[in-house]
Amino acid sequence: MAEIYPNSAEQDATAGATVLAFPNRGTADAPGYGDGLDVPEWLNQPKQDTPPATEQTENPDAQPAAPAWQALRNARAVSRQAVAVLRWLLAHRATKFGARQAAFILAGVRIGLRRAWESRTTTTHQAQMRAATAAGDHESALEWEARASKFRTERHARRMELLTMPVRIAAGIAHGIIAAVLILSVIGVALWAKTDHVGAVTAPFTATFNVLCAIGAIANATWRPTLEALPVLATVAAWVAGRNARELPAWLSAANVDQDAPASVPDEGAITEALRNLNLAPLNKAFKAGWKPRWVSPTVRSGNGYHTQLQLPQGVTVEMVGTGKTKTVLAHNLLRTPIEVWPTEPTGKPGVLDLWVADSGSLTAKVPPYPLIEDTGATVDYFDKRGVPVALSQRGEIVRAPLMAKNYMVGGIMGTGKSSFTRNLLCGAMQDPLVDIGVYVMAFNADYDLMQPRLSVLVKGDEDEQILAALNELRWLKDQVTRRGKLLEQYGETAVTRKLAMKDKRLRPLVRVFDECHELFEHPKHGKEAADLAIKVLKKARKCAMTLVFVTVSPTATSIPKDVTRNTSNRVAFAVGDHVANDGLLGTGKHKAGITATTLNPATDIGTALTIGFSTNAFELVRMYFISADDGNDQVTPLVARAMKALDKAGMSPADVADAEPDADQARDLLDDVAAVMGTEALVKSSVVISRLADAHPTEYEGWSQQRLGEELKPFGVIPRKTKDGTMHVDRRQVDAALADRAESAEQEPEEGSDDGEI
Repeated sequence: MAEIYPNSAEQDATAGATVLAFPNRGTADAPGYGDGLDVPEWLNQPKQDTPPATEQTENPDAQPAAPAWQALRNARAVSRQAVAVLRWLLAHRATKFGARQAAFILAGVRIGLRRAWESRTTTTHQAQMRAATAAGDHESALEWEARASKFRTERHARRMELLTMPVRIAAGIAHGIIAAVLILSVIGVALWAKTDHVGAVTAPFTATFNVLCAIGAIANATWRPTLEALPVLATVAAWVAGRNARELPAWLSAANVDQDAPASVPDEGAITEALRNLNLAPLNKAFKAGWKPRWVSPTVRSGNGYHTQLQLPQGVTVEMVGTGKTKTVLAHNLLRTPIEVWPTEPTGKPGVLDLWVADSGSLTAKVPPYPLIEDTGATVDYFDKRGVPVALSQRGEIVRAPLMAKNYMVGGIMGTGKSSFTRNLLCGAMQDPLVDIGVYVMAFNADYDLMQPRLSVLVKGDEDEQILAALNELRWLKDQVTRRGKLLEQYGETAVTRKLAMKDKRLRPLVRVFDECHELFEHPKHGKEAADLAIKVLKKARKCAMTLVFVTVSPTATSIPKDVTRNTSNRVAFAVGDHVANDGLLGTGKHKAGITATTLNPATDIGTALTIGFSTNAFELVRMYFISADDGNDQVTPLVARAMKALDKAGMSPADVADAEPDADQARDLLDDVAAVMGTEALVKSSVVISRLADAHPTEYEGWSQQRLGEELKPFGVIPRKTKDGTMHVDRRQVDAALADRAESAEQEPEEGSDDGEI
């Protein structure tokens, strides 16, 4: 129901309502105007912005004019709506698709123009010269400068040829016409002679004219469609080039063109931003001063990741960027985990950051089966420099462990993969029937039990008996180094070869594993001797076909002597607890250089290790192949069976190394040895004779003194004498005389078994 508001006294009375009059504005001094409420006079003044009542009554239909701020508000609302519509259009898939195709074409045009410019200028040469200069490679810079100079000379020659090209083309056309007329005339005359008809002379000209007319007709019919198709073909080519380049704005790149592309590409811009946000004071200072990275090597694809090198500013070292929490922040800034980012300092380039960034998730993918399991017909050669497969590199390539002239140090926290490496190494080595494999485990475990049929010796335990067995093995290996050196000298060879090992079983390759070796080196009674023996064997066994493998869970200064690590060619570090263990395995200073296994997580990075010596790179991050030894999936036994079959076929046994010295060396002949080391020299210092004897036969003469040499030679009539310079010398004439007397005495003695002297 509509409400009625009374507007007169009669209506009020009719409605039965009491109306109270509102007090008029006024004061006590203005009667009739106010109601004595003492209202200030200034309030009684009419408002300036209120239109007069007469104007309101004169035009009751007129609307009051809207203020300016209301118009501005309306304009803003309209603009917001327009922006919202525009954003919706830009975010729409169809809009993005169309804009992306247009961007592809524009990018392709830009690429084509850039390539054309680079092909006609020395832009590429200049870029290479700058890169070589930044890297300090002045030889390459001079080479590129020479190439640029040659390019300019050749370009000038081509331009000069273009100036004379019209004249040469005209001359060529004229010569061609003349030659064609002569040839056609000869053909026409020949036809005339053949047919006796003079009209045959023009037949070649007529046929040629008809061919030219046909060619002209074809060209006339096809030139227009070809010309019209050229823009389409050019557009398609530009689209393809732009799409392959993937150079798009961020709002267009949201729709993945390639689902297999990595989530983030660590290019120069991304790396620069990652460094800018490391929160390193010296680096922040450099950025504020306007520092920009100088790229020694541009970012390039490297296996399953990206590799680059850049020069760091003054006051910022690679250690600051590549270790500790800073490395974790760097990996975070590059959208990677710490294990996927490896900042190091390359050899010979101080102050240069060598950065390798793996594709996100590439280091956690499943490792394929062990290659020798898949390839049942594969063979292994101990002397092959490629070695046996043990792991996959960070670039997804097979990492092989050479055996000849190599030794190994393996360590890490328990359960991180040490046994996987040694199992892979031994399962590969045993496929060569020549190899003699022995394992000494200073603990009670079953890691090598399945391999026992192919092993020449397997010792397990951490008691004194097993420790002494490992020590005796090192003693025997030290003697083997000497014996094999003598055999090599006898055969006139510098190193053991496969041919030589097959000829003489005393030179059969040896592989010895000392697992939990810290128990041996830390033994209170035998530890020092074991360390000394291991160092001596490592230093001399390189050419003797002897490979030592040391495995430990406790790589410390006392458990692994530094000289053992220094003389080990190949080192494998799984997850370790601190930088002490890291440097104990990989070498002193490796942690500071950014080559550290402390970033490996023992819970998640099982089977992943940091290695040195397996390639020409400063390090390799590898993931081990896994050979299962479980009862339900025993992959070791088939490999052992295959190795035993190859052993039987070769007619050998797991342990067939002769333990005796060569017959010629059963008892050294001092007189013959002295004569051999003196050669044709008439007088040789006694100290020099001793030095030469020790070098030739260390086990026999090492540690001899001049006094002992004189006493040993005295029974033969050879007495060293002092010369004018006060030093003792051995006289070759006395040695020759002693040899002659001994030979004469031997001729006069009756031979064994003769009838001389019988009664």
